[in-house]
Amino acid sequence: MFPQRLDSTLAYAIAKAMMDGFNRHYRLFRTESARAKHRFETRDWRGQQRAQRERIEFYDLRVKECVMRLMKEFGADEQPMEVWEQVKLHYIGLLVNHHQPELAETFFNSVTTKILQRAYFQNDFIFVRPAVSTEYIENEEPSARPTYRCYYPTAETMQAEALLMLQDFDLRVPFEDLGRDAELVLNAMKRHFDHVKLRANFQFQVLSGLFFRNKGAYVVGKIINGFQEVPFALPILHNTDGKLVVDAALFGEDDLLILFSFARAYFMVDMEIPSAYVQFLRSMMPRKPRAEFYNALGLAKQGKTLFYRDFLF
Repeated sequence: MFPQRLDSTLAYAIAKAMMDGFNRHYRLFRTESARAKHRFETRDWRGQQRAQRERIEFYDLRVKECVMRLMKEFGADEQPMEVWEQVKLHYIGLLVNHHQPELAETFFNSVTTKILQRAYFQNDFIFVRPAVSTEYIENEEPSARPTYRCYYPTAETMQAEALLMLQDFDLRVPFEDLGRDAELVLNAMKRHFDHVKLRANFQFQVLSGLFFRNKGAYVVGKIINGFQEVPFALPILHNTDGKLVVDAALFGEDDLLILFSFARAYFMVDMEIPSAYVQFLRSMMPRKPRAEFYNALGLAKQGKTLFYRDFLF
């Protein structure tokens, strides 16, 4: 039942502490993900594996920290239902203009269900459906990195745009032959558009963050031509001389579904707005459930009772 008024200052303090706990979690999560680029450049494979293992535990540690704080500072487990109803509503207010609201909602659920008795597990106390839409979230600050970059090649500038697409990731290790790799990528792309007229909207859309996993870095994007869209991924590896090469070119939904399979390890990606990455990936692989993309990005864990809101609680 919706409370008649929001008159509990304690409820706001609890909600704010929970949001602080989530923000700390995602800040640490994102920092570790961003370091994956340096580990890839320096070929620190043991460090990369260790970071992937340790990052999995971040969520549980931050939930535990938040629960302990709420119990110690606010006696959260002793507060009546009326206060907890207001806590949730204050928390919804804090989600406005937040860049990771769907993850913050799950953090709220995880903390709340560890504090409250099971009899309280109902819609009044946890999120069972989205409170804030993630469809149009954007960071409008001038310095913000876009979710994806667009390239608009013509028939004459194809190779130059493919070269720029690879250069824009600013990897601090030289390629063995970047011009050669750009040409090979372009030739692979052209096979999907042989005898096809290039439409006015012909473009490459490429996610701004590289996808790091094990010893590879993956460029992930799609080619758009009229109503046709072809997803692609380009794995970048170190050769025996320590220089970079584009090792292959994967095209089509089936190839990318294998790349993003549950059977493989999580990716490390520096993302400010995870839902925007998930939305982009779903446009490339519509057969894959949204929640599985959160898993592939290390934002949810198998085997847990509480997943993100796409799962059943």
